[in-house]
Amino acid sequence: MTEPRTARPTPTPTPTALVADPAAAGAQGPIDTRRSLGAVVRSGVAAVFPRDPLLRNGHLLAISSLVSSALGSIFWVLATHWYDDEVVGLSYSALSMTLLLASIGQLNLSDFLVRFVPSAGHHTRRLILLCYAVSAVVSSLVAIGFLLLVPRVAPGLDFLLTPVTAACFVAATAGYAVFVMQDGALTAVRRPGWVVAENVVFACVKMGLLGVGAALALFSGILLSWVGALAVSLLVANYVLLRRAVPDHVRVSTEAQRPSRALRYAAADYAGSLFRMAAYTVVPLLVLNNLGAEQSAYFSLAWIVGYVLYLIARNLGSSLVVEAVSSPERLVEHTMRMLRHTGLLLGAAIVLVAALAPQILSLFGPEYAEHGTTLLRLLALSALPNILVSLAIDVWRARRRLRWAVGVQFAMCVLVLGLTKLLLPTLGITGAGVAWLVTMCLLAAPLVIWRARWLTTGSRRSS
Repeated sequence: MTEPRTARPTPTPTPTALVADPAAAGAQGPIDTRRSLGAVVRSGVAAVFPRDPLLRNGHLLAISSLVSSALGSIFWVLATHWYDDEVVGLSYSALSMTLLLASIGQLNLSDFLVRFVPSAGHHTRRLILLCYAVSAVVSSLVAIGFLLLVPRVAPGLDFLLTPVTAACFVAATAGYAVFVMQDGALTAVRRPGWVVAENVVFACVKMGLLGVGAALALFSGILLSWVGALAVSLLVANYVLLRRAVPDHVRVSTEAQRPSRALRYAAADYAGSLFRMAAYTVVPLLVLNNLGAEQSAYFSLAWIVGYVLYLIARNLGSSLVVEAVSSPERLVEHTMRMLRHTGLLLGAAIVLVAALAPQILSLFGPEYAEHGTTLLRLLALSALPNILVSLAIDVWRARRRLRWAVGVQFAMCVLVLGLTKLLLPTLGITGAGVAWLVTMCLLAAPLVIWRARWLTTGSRRSS
Protein backbone atom coordinates (compact mmCIF):
# COMPACT_ATOMS: atom_id res chain seq x y z
CA MET A 1 0.00 0.00 0.00
CA THR A 2 1.22 3.54 -0.74
CA GLU A 3 1.57 5.74 2.37
CA PRO A 4 0.93 9.52 2.46
CA ARG A 5 3.98 11.70 2.29
CA THR A 6 3.35 13.08 5.80
CA ALA A 7 3.62 9.61 7.35
CA ARG A 8 7.42 9.56 7.15
CA PRO A 9 10.32 11.94 6.50
CA THR A 10 10.97 12.55 2.87
CA PRO A 11 14.46 11.34 1.88
CA THR A 12 16.78 13.41 -0.19
CA PRO A 13 15.36 12.98 -3.67
CA THR A 14 17.37 11.14 -6.26
CA PRO A 15 16.27 10.18 -9.76
CA THR A 16 15.73 6.61 -8.60
CA ALA A 17 13.76 7.64 -5.54
CA LEU A 18 11.57 9.95 -7.54
CA VAL A 19 10.70 7.16 -9.93
CA ALA A 20 10.26 4.49 -7.30
CA ASP A 21 8.14 6.50 -4.85
CA PRO A 22 4.51 6.06 -5.88
CA ALA A 23 3.47 8.91 -3.59
CA ALA A 24 5.06 11.35 -5.95
CA ALA A 25 2.60 10.32 -8.59
CA GLY A 26 -0.23 11.04 -6.17
CA ALA A 27 0.91 14.51 -5.20
CA GLN A 28 -1.57 16.02 -7.58
CA GLY A 29 -4.52 14.18 -6.02
CA PRO A 30 -5.80 10.77 -4.83
CA ILE A 31 -4.38 7.60 -6.34
CA ASP A 32 -6.43 6.18 -9.21
CA THR A 33 -7.24 2.72 -7.85
CA ARG A 34 -8.79 1.63 -11.14
CA ARG A 35 -5.56 2.37 -12.96
CA SER A 36 -3.60 0.51 -10.27
CA LEU A 37 -5.88 -2.51 -10.61
CA GLY A 38 -5.49 -2.43 -14.38
CA ALA A 39 -1.71 -2.33 -14.02
CA VAL A 40 -1.84 -5.36 -11.74
CA VAL A 41 -3.98 -7.28 -14.21
CA ARG A 42 -1.71 -6.36 -17.10
CA SER A 43 1.33 -7.41 -15.10
CA GLY A 44 -0.29 -10.75 -14.33
CA VAL A 45 -1.19 -11.33 -17.96
CA ALA A 46 2.34 -10.36 -19.04
CA ALA A 47 3.75 -12.90 -16.58
CA VAL A 48 1.64 -15.71 -18.02
CA PHE A 49 1.85 -14.62 -21.67
CA PRO A 50 5.33 -13.34 -22.61
CA ARG A 51 5.71 -10.37 -24.93
CA ASP A 52 7.49 -12.56 -27.42
CA PRO A 53 4.77 -13.46 -29.95
CA LEU A 54 6.33 -16.91 -30.50
CA LEU A 55 5.61 -18.02 -26.93
CA ARG A 56 2.60 -15.79 -26.28
CA ASN A 57 0.64 -17.07 -29.27
CA GLY A 58 1.86 -20.57 -28.56
CA HIS A 59 0.57 -20.29 -24.98
CA LEU A 60 -2.84 -19.12 -26.17
CA LEU A 61 -3.10 -21.92 -28.71
CA ALA A 62 -2.10 -24.43 -26.02
CA ILE A 63 -4.76 -23.00 -23.72
CA SER A 64 -7.24 -23.34 -26.56
CA SER A 65 -6.38 -27.03 -26.79
CA LEU A 66 -6.71 -27.48 -23.03
CA VAL A 67 -10.01 -25.61 -22.82
CA SER A 68 -11.40 -27.45 -25.82
CA SER A 69 -10.33 -30.82 -24.44
CA ALA A 70 -11.59 -30.08 -20.92
CA LEU A 71 -14.99 -28.98 -22.19
CA GLY A 72 -14.98 -31.85 -24.67
CA SER A 73 -14.35 -34.28 -21.84
CA ILE A 74 -17.29 -32.80 -19.93
CA PHE A 75 -19.38 -33.28 -23.06
CA TRP A 76 -18.47 -36.98 -23.20
CA VAL A 77 -19.00 -37.37 -19.44
CA LEU A 78 -22.54 -36.10 -19.95
CA ALA A 79 -22.94 -38.32 -23.00
CA THR A 80 -21.92 -41.43 -21.06
CA HIS A 81 -24.50 -40.60 -18.39
CA TRP A 82 -27.31 -39.68 -20.74
CA TYR A 83 -26.80 -42.26 -23.51
CA ASP A 84 -26.11 -46.00 -23.62
CA ASP A 85 -22.50 -47.18 -24.00
CA GLU A 86 -23.31 -48.57 -27.44
CA VAL A 87 -24.67 -45.21 -28.61
CA VAL A 88 -21.57 -43.45 -27.25
CA GLY A 89 -19.26 -45.87 -29.06
CA LEU A 90 -21.13 -45.61 -32.36
CA SER A 91 -21.39 -41.81 -32.13
CA TYR A 92 -17.70 -41.38 -31.37
CA SER A 93 -16.77 -43.63 -34.29
CA ALA A 94 -19.07 -41.61 -36.55
CA LEU A 95 -17.53 -38.34 -35.37
CA SER A 96 -14.05 -39.79 -35.86
CA MET A 97 -14.99 -40.43 -39.46
CA THR A 98 -16.29 -36.87 -39.66
CA LEU A 99 -12.87 -35.62 -38.58
CA LEU A 100 -11.10 -37.86 -41.07
CA LEU A 101 -13.39 -36.89 -43.95
CA ALA A 102 -13.15 -33.20 -43.04
CA SER A 103 -9.38 -33.52 -43.07
CA ILE A 104 -9.58 -35.07 -46.52
CA GLY A 105 -12.03 -32.46 -47.79
CA GLN A 106 -10.35 -29.38 -46.37
CA LEU A 107 -7.17 -30.29 -48.28
CA ASN A 108 -5.04 -29.19 -45.31
CA LEU A 109 -5.79 -25.59 -46.24
CA SER A 110 -5.73 -24.66 -42.55
CA ASP A 111 -1.97 -25.19 -42.45
CA PHE A 112 -1.75 -23.52 -45.85
CA LEU A 113 -3.35 -20.38 -44.34
CA VAL A 114 -0.98 -20.51 -41.36
CA ARG A 115 1.97 -20.59 -43.76
CA PHE A 116 0.87 -17.92 -46.28
CA VAL A 117 -1.60 -15.49 -44.66
CA PRO A 118 1.07 -13.72 -42.55
CA SER A 119 2.61 -12.32 -45.74
CA ALA A 120 -0.58 -12.06 -47.87
CA GLY A 121 -1.43 -8.42 -47.05
CA HIS A 122 -4.49 -7.20 -48.96
CA HIS A 123 -4.90 -10.66 -50.53
CA THR A 124 -5.81 -12.11 -47.13
CA ARG A 125 -9.63 -11.97 -47.27
CA ARG A 126 -9.79 -13.42 -50.78
CA LEU A 127 -7.36 -16.18 -49.86
CA ILE A 128 -9.39 -17.19 -46.79
CA LEU A 129 -12.77 -17.16 -48.58
CA LEU A 130 -11.39 -19.14 -51.50
CA CYS A 131 -10.07 -21.80 -49.13
CA TYR A 132 -13.42 -21.91 -47.31
CA ALA A 133 -15.38 -22.44 -50.52
CA VAL A 134 -13.11 -25.15 -51.89
CA SER A 135 -12.99 -27.11 -48.65
CA ALA A 136 -16.74 -26.95 -48.00
CA VAL A 137 -17.57 -28.32 -51.45
CA VAL A 138 -14.92 -31.04 -51.43
CA SER A 139 -15.76 -32.10 -47.85
CA SER A 140 -19.44 -32.47 -48.71
CA LEU A 141 -18.64 -34.63 -51.73
CA VAL A 142 -16.26 -36.78 -49.69
CA ALA A 143 -18.88 -37.28 -46.97
CA ILE A 144 -21.51 -38.30 -49.52
CA GLY A 145 -19.06 -40.75 -51.08
CA PHE A 146 -18.36 -42.30 -47.67
CA LEU A 147 -22.08 -42.76 -46.95
CA LEU A 148 -22.43 -44.67 -50.20
CA LEU A 149 -19.65 -47.02 -49.06
CA VAL A 150 -20.84 -47.50 -45.46
CA PRO A 151 -22.48 -50.93 -46.09
CA ARG A 152 -19.12 -52.29 -47.29
CA VAL A 153 -16.42 -50.44 -45.35
CA ALA A 154 -18.15 -49.64 -42.03
CA PRO A 155 -21.35 -51.65 -41.53
CA GLY A 156 -21.36 -50.71 -37.86
CA LEU A 157 -22.22 -47.15 -38.90
CA ASP A 158 -25.30 -48.03 -40.93
CA PHE A 159 -27.42 -45.80 -38.67
CA LEU A 160 -25.96 -42.87 -40.64
CA LEU A 161 -27.93 -43.90 -43.70
CA THR A 162 -31.29 -42.55 -42.52
CA PRO A 163 -32.10 -39.31 -44.41
CA VAL A 164 -31.96 -36.87 -41.48
CA THR A 165 -28.84 -38.40 -39.96
CA ALA A 166 -27.11 -38.55 -43.34
CA ALA A 167 -27.82 -34.86 -43.96
CA CYS A 168 -26.45 -33.97 -40.52
CA PHE A 169 -23.36 -36.08 -41.16
CA VAL A 170 -22.62 -34.26 -44.45
CA ALA A 171 -23.27 -30.86 -42.85
CA ALA A 172 -21.03 -31.71 -39.87
CA THR A 173 -18.22 -32.79 -42.18
CA ALA A 174 -18.34 -29.61 -44.30
CA GLY A 175 -18.79 -27.41 -41.23
CA TYR A 176 -15.91 -28.98 -39.38
CA ALA A 177 -13.61 -28.47 -42.36
CA VAL A 178 -14.33 -24.73 -42.25
CA PHE A 179 -14.09 -24.79 -38.43
CA VAL A 180 -10.54 -26.12 -38.64
CA MET A 181 -9.59 -23.56 -41.28
CA GLN A 182 -10.88 -20.62 -39.28
CA ASP A 183 -8.55 -21.68 -36.47
CA GLY A 184 -5.68 -21.55 -38.94
CA ALA A 185 -6.76 -18.15 -40.24
CA LEU A 186 -7.09 -16.68 -36.73
CA THR A 187 -3.66 -18.06 -35.84
CA ALA A 188 -2.12 -16.61 -38.99
CA VAL A 189 -3.43 -13.09 -38.29
CA ARG A 190 -2.14 -13.41 -34.69
CA ARG A 191 -5.55 -13.61 -33.01
CA PRO A 192 -5.15 -16.87 -31.07
CA GLY A 193 -7.30 -15.49 -28.25
CA TRP A 194 -10.31 -15.86 -30.50
CA VAL A 195 -9.36 -19.48 -31.14
CA VAL A 196 -9.93 -19.99 -27.41
CA ALA A 197 -13.22 -18.08 -27.55
CA GLU A 198 -14.66 -19.99 -30.51
CA ASN A 199 -13.84 -23.32 -28.89
CA VAL A 200 -15.65 -22.23 -25.71
CA VAL A 201 -18.70 -21.23 -27.75
CA PHE A 202 -18.63 -24.52 -29.65
CA ALA A 203 -18.34 -26.63 -26.49
CA CYS A 204 -21.04 -24.80 -24.51
CA VAL A 205 -23.61 -24.88 -27.31
CA LYS A 206 -22.75 -28.52 -27.98
CA MET A 207 -23.42 -29.51 -24.36
CA GLY A 208 -26.70 -27.61 -24.32
CA LEU A 209 -27.93 -29.34 -27.47
CA LEU A 210 -26.73 -32.69 -26.12
CA GLY A 211 -29.13 -32.29 -23.22
CA VAL A 212 -31.97 -31.46 -25.60
CA GLY A 213 -31.24 -34.59 -27.62
CA ALA A 214 -31.19 -36.74 -24.49
CA ALA A 215 -34.47 -35.25 -23.26
CA LEU A 216 -36.07 -36.10 -26.60
CA ALA A 217 -34.49 -39.58 -26.55
CA LEU A 218 -32.87 -39.05 -29.95
CA PHE A 219 -30.53 -41.85 -31.01
CA SER A 220 -28.53 -39.33 -33.06
CA GLY A 221 -28.58 -36.67 -30.35
CA ILE A 222 -24.77 -36.61 -30.05
CA LEU A 223 -24.28 -36.06 -33.77
CA LEU A 224 -27.07 -33.46 -33.93
CA SER A 225 -25.49 -31.50 -31.08
CA TRP A 226 -22.24 -31.22 -33.07
CA VAL A 227 -24.05 -29.86 -36.12
CA GLY A 228 -25.88 -27.17 -34.19
CA ALA A 229 -22.80 -26.11 -32.23
CA LEU A 230 -20.72 -25.89 -35.40
CA ALA A 231 -23.26 -23.57 -37.00
CA VAL A 232 -23.20 -21.15 -34.05
CA SER A 233 -19.41 -21.22 -33.72
CA LEU A 234 -18.85 -20.59 -37.41
CA LEU A 235 -21.08 -17.53 -37.37
CA VAL A 236 -19.42 -15.98 -34.31
CA ALA A 237 -15.80 -16.73 -35.24
CA ASN A 238 -16.04 -15.63 -38.85
CA TYR A 239 -17.73 -12.37 -37.93
CA VAL A 240 -14.71 -11.56 -35.77
CA LEU A 241 -12.23 -12.88 -38.34
CA LEU A 242 -13.57 -11.17 -41.48
CA ARG A 243 -14.95 -7.97 -39.99
CA ARG A 244 -12.22 -7.19 -37.46
CA ALA A 245 -9.11 -9.37 -37.53
CA VAL A 246 -8.48 -9.38 -41.28
CA PRO A 247 -8.84 -5.57 -41.74
CA ASP A 248 -6.44 -5.03 -38.83
CA HIS A 249 -3.98 -7.51 -40.33
CA VAL A 250 -4.11 -5.81 -43.73
CA ARG A 251 -3.62 -2.38 -42.15
CA VAL A 252 -0.37 -3.32 -40.40
CA SER A 253 1.04 -5.55 -43.16
CA THR A 254 4.26 -4.37 -44.77
CA GLU A 255 4.03 -6.78 -47.72
CA ALA A 256 1.34 -8.34 -49.88
CA GLN A 257 2.62 -11.51 -51.50
CA ARG A 258 0.56 -14.02 -53.38
CA PRO A 259 1.70 -17.54 -52.47
CA SER A 260 4.34 -18.67 -54.95
CA ARG A 261 4.09 -22.25 -56.21
CA ALA A 262 1.01 -22.54 -54.02
CA LEU A 263 -0.50 -25.61 -55.68
CA ARG A 264 2.74 -27.56 -55.41
CA TYR A 265 3.14 -26.69 -51.75
CA ALA A 266 -0.53 -27.37 -50.96
CA ALA A 267 -0.45 -30.76 -52.70
CA ALA A 268 2.61 -31.97 -50.79
CA ASP A 269 1.39 -30.60 -47.46
CA TYR A 270 -2.03 -32.15 -48.06
CA ALA A 271 -0.54 -35.57 -48.73
CA GLY A 272 1.36 -35.47 -45.47
CA SER A 273 -1.67 -34.31 -43.49
CA LEU A 274 -3.77 -37.18 -44.84
CA PHE A 275 -1.31 -39.72 -43.50
CA ARG A 276 -1.18 -37.96 -40.15
CA MET A 277 -4.94 -37.64 -39.76
CA ALA A 278 -5.53 -41.20 -40.91
CA ALA A 279 -3.33 -42.36 -38.05
CA TYR A 280 -5.41 -40.26 -35.64
CA THR A 281 -8.89 -41.13 -36.89
CA VAL A 282 -8.82 -44.62 -38.41
CA VAL A 283 -7.69 -46.31 -35.19
CA PRO A 284 -11.14 -45.85 -33.55
CA LEU A 285 -12.72 -47.49 -36.57
CA LEU A 286 -10.28 -50.41 -36.32
CA VAL A 287 -11.22 -50.81 -32.66
CA LEU A 288 -14.93 -50.73 -33.50
CA ASN A 289 -14.67 -53.29 -36.30
CA ASN A 290 -12.36 -55.65 -34.36
CA LEU A 291 -13.57 -55.35 -30.77
CA GLY A 292 -17.13 -54.01 -30.96
CA ALA A 293 -18.98 -50.87 -29.87
CA GLU A 294 -18.43 -51.29 -26.11
CA GLN A 295 -14.64 -51.56 -26.37
CA SER A 296 -14.74 -48.70 -28.87
CA ALA A 297 -16.36 -46.53 -26.19
CA TYR A 298 -13.59 -47.38 -23.69
CA PHE A 299 -10.91 -46.61 -26.28
CA SER A 300 -12.58 -43.41 -27.44
CA LEU A 301 -12.71 -41.74 -24.05
CA ALA A 302 -9.07 -42.58 -23.27
CA TRP A 303 -8.03 -41.26 -26.69
CA ILE A 304 -9.92 -37.99 -26.15
CA VAL A 305 -7.83 -37.32 -23.04
CA GLY A 306 -4.53 -38.51 -24.50
CA TYR A 307 -4.94 -36.71 -27.81
CA VAL A 308 -4.90 -33.29 -26.13
CA LEU A 309 -1.17 -33.78 -25.47
CA TYR A 310 -0.63 -34.29 -29.21
CA LEU A 311 -2.81 -31.30 -30.00
CA ILE A 312 -0.86 -28.95 -27.72
CA ALA A 313 2.38 -29.83 -29.51
CA ARG A 314 0.67 -29.26 -32.87
CA ASN A 315 -0.66 -25.85 -31.87
CA LEU A 316 2.65 -24.67 -30.45
CA GLY A 317 4.21 -25.65 -33.76
CA SER A 318 1.70 -23.46 -35.61
CA SER A 319 3.01 -20.44 -33.71
CA LEU A 320 6.52 -21.43 -34.80
CA VAL A 321 5.50 -21.48 -38.48
CA VAL A 322 3.81 -18.05 -38.28
CA GLU A 323 6.90 -16.42 -36.76
CA ALA A 324 9.25 -18.23 -39.15
CA VAL A 325 7.49 -16.61 -42.12
CA SER A 326 8.36 -13.16 -40.74
CA SER A 327 11.87 -14.03 -39.53
CA PRO A 328 13.21 -17.06 -41.43
CA GLU A 329 16.77 -16.33 -40.29
CA ARG A 330 15.70 -17.03 -36.68
CA LEU A 331 14.07 -20.39 -37.41
CA VAL A 332 16.68 -22.49 -35.59
CA GLU A 333 16.65 -20.16 -32.58
CA HIS A 334 12.84 -20.22 -32.43
CA THR A 335 12.77 -24.00 -32.83
CA MET A 336 15.18 -24.61 -29.96
CA ARG A 337 13.26 -22.27 -27.68
CA MET A 338 9.97 -23.91 -28.62
CA LEU A 339 11.44 -27.38 -28.11
CA ARG A 340 12.62 -26.52 -24.60
CA HIS A 341 9.39 -24.75 -23.76
CA THR A 342 7.16 -27.52 -25.09
CA GLY A 343 9.24 -30.19 -23.40
CA LEU A 344 8.85 -28.54 -19.99
CA LEU A 345 5.15 -27.80 -20.48
CA LEU A 346 4.13 -31.18 -21.82
CA GLY A 347 6.56 -33.12 -19.63
CA ALA A 348 4.68 -31.95 -16.54
CA ALA A 349 1.33 -32.66 -18.18
CA ILE A 350 2.42 -36.18 -19.20
CA VAL A 351 3.47 -37.03 -15.66
CA LEU A 352 0.17 -35.69 -14.35
CA VAL A 353 -1.97 -37.63 -16.83
CA ALA A 354 -0.04 -40.87 -16.29
CA ALA A 355 -0.34 -40.57 -12.51
CA LEU A 356 -4.02 -39.61 -12.47
CA ALA A 357 -5.22 -41.80 -15.36
CA PRO A 358 -7.64 -43.92 -13.24
CA GLN A 359 -9.15 -40.85 -11.60
CA ILE A 360 -9.53 -39.03 -14.92
CA LEU A 361 -11.26 -41.95 -16.63
CA SER A 362 -13.46 -42.66 -13.60
CA LEU A 363 -15.23 -39.39 -14.38
CA PHE A 364 -16.79 -41.21 -17.33
CA GLY A 365 -17.68 -44.22 -15.20
CA PRO A 366 -15.84 -46.98 -13.28
CA GLU A 367 -15.80 -49.29 -16.29
CA TYR A 368 -13.84 -46.69 -18.31
CA ALA A 369 -11.13 -46.53 -15.64
CA GLU A 370 -11.03 -50.34 -15.45
CA HIS A 371 -10.55 -50.86 -19.18
CA GLY A 372 -8.75 -47.69 -20.30
CA THR A 373 -6.15 -46.77 -17.64
CA THR A 374 -3.21 -48.63 -19.20
CA LEU A 375 -4.16 -47.32 -22.64
CA LEU A 376 -4.24 -43.70 -21.43
CA ARG A 377 -0.84 -44.05 -19.75
CA LEU A 378 0.72 -45.42 -22.92
CA LEU A 379 -0.80 -42.61 -25.00
CA ALA A 380 0.53 -40.03 -22.53
CA LEU A 381 4.04 -41.49 -22.70
CA SER A 382 3.92 -41.51 -26.51
CA ALA A 383 3.28 -37.75 -26.47
CA LEU A 384 6.85 -37.10 -25.26
CA PRO A 385 8.68 -38.31 -28.41
CA ASN A 386 5.84 -36.80 -30.45
CA ILE A 387 7.05 -33.33 -29.40
CA LEU A 388 10.20 -33.78 -31.49
CA VAL A 389 8.35 -35.39 -34.39
CA SER A 390 5.75 -32.62 -34.53
CA LEU A 391 8.27 -29.76 -34.36
CA ALA A 392 10.46 -31.36 -37.04
CA ILE A 393 7.45 -31.47 -39.37
CA ASP A 394 6.74 -27.79 -38.69
CA VAL A 395 10.37 -26.86 -39.39
CA TRP A 396 10.17 -28.58 -42.77
CA ARG A 397 6.86 -26.83 -43.50
CA ALA A 398 8.28 -23.42 -42.61
CA ARG A 399 11.29 -24.03 -44.88
CA ARG A 400 9.07 -25.45 -47.66
CA ARG A 401 11.04 -28.70 -47.70
CA LEU A 402 8.10 -31.05 -47.57
CA ARG A 403 9.57 -34.32 -48.83
CA TRP A 404 10.81 -35.19 -45.36
CA ALA A 405 7.60 -33.99 -43.71
CA VAL A 406 5.50 -36.20 -45.97
CA GLY A 407 7.83 -39.16 -45.44
CA VAL A 408 7.67 -38.97 -41.65
CA GLN A 409 3.88 -38.68 -41.64
CA PHE A 410 3.58 -41.59 -44.05
CA ALA A 411 5.76 -43.71 -41.76
CA MET A 412 3.62 -42.67 -38.79
CA CYS A 413 0.44 -43.78 -40.54
CA VAL A 414 1.82 -47.14 -41.67
CA LEU A 415 3.36 -47.99 -38.31
CA VAL A 416 0.40 -46.94 -36.15
CA LEU A 417 -2.28 -48.64 -38.25
CA GLY A 418 -0.20 -51.73 -38.91
CA LEU A 419 0.80 -52.25 -35.29
CA THR A 420 -2.74 -51.51 -34.06
CA LYS A 421 -4.23 -54.07 -36.43
CA LEU A 422 -1.59 -56.60 -35.32
CA LEU A 423 -1.92 -56.03 -31.57
CA LEU A 424 -5.67 -55.53 -31.08
CA PRO A 425 -6.57 -59.27 -31.16
CA THR A 426 -4.05 -60.14 -28.42
CA LEU A 427 -3.83 -56.99 -26.26
CA GLY A 428 -7.26 -55.47 -26.80
CA ILE A 429 -7.49 -51.68 -26.76
CA THR A 430 -4.14 -51.54 -24.92
CA GLY A 431 -2.56 -52.67 -28.19
CA ALA A 432 -3.42 -49.29 -29.74
CA GLY A 433 -1.48 -47.54 -26.97
CA VAL A 434 1.52 -49.80 -27.52
CA ALA A 435 1.33 -49.02 -31.25
CA TRP A 436 1.45 -45.25 -30.64
CA LEU A 437 4.33 -45.46 -28.15
CA VAL A 438 6.47 -47.71 -30.36
CA THR A 439 5.76 -45.61 -33.45
CA MET A 440 6.71 -42.30 -31.85
CA CYS A 441 9.92 -43.70 -30.38
CA LEU A 442 10.94 -45.15 -33.74
CA LEU A 443 10.33 -41.80 -35.48
CA ALA A 444 11.97 -39.62 -32.82
CA ALA A 445 15.18 -41.65 -32.52
CA PRO A 446 16.63 -40.79 -35.97
CA LEU A 447 15.56 -37.14 -35.55
CA VAL A 448 17.74 -36.95 -32.44
CA ILE A 449 20.67 -38.82 -33.98
CA TRP A 450 20.70 -36.80 -37.21
CA ARG A 451 19.31 -33.51 -35.86
CA ALA A 452 21.99 -31.46 -37.66
CA ARG A 453 20.46 -32.51 -41.00
CA TRP A 454 17.04 -30.95 -40.36
CA LEU A 455 17.65 -28.37 -37.61
CA THR A 456 19.76 -25.99 -39.69
CA THR A 457 19.26 -22.49 -40.98
CA GLY A 458 19.48 -23.41 -44.68
CA SER A 459 17.57 -21.76 -47.48
CA ARG A 460 13.89 -22.37 -47.96
CA ARG A 461 13.14 -24.52 -50.95
CA SER A 462 9.97 -25.82 -52.49
CA SER A 463 9.42 -29.53 -52.49
